[in-house]
Amino acid sequence: MTVKIFIKRKVQEKNSTELMLLLNKMRGLTLNQPGYISGETLKRIDRTDECMVISTWRSVDDWNNWVNNEKRSILQSEIDNLLGGETEYAIYE
Repeated sequence: MTVKIFIKRKVQEKNSTELMLLLNKMRGLTLNQPGYISGETLKRIDRTDECMVISTWRSVDDWNNWVNNEKRSILQSEIDNLLGGETEYAIYE
């Protein structure tokens, strides 16, 4: 059964361009992962400091394999450092 991952991040305006660059790098890595189906990045209209990535995976196991990928972990650390906090994840089926 496919799953959707909702990834919410809050970013200061001064860091939004750098965040988008890091998210593009992340997307590039994600495209080669087994089980990855699609993803989109959205910027909230009424709260410009918030963005959401919605990622679709074949299974929770495929998502978990990606979460534990070393290259992803390094890039995610860069993102969290830029944001000054941890990224929020929610998994839905």
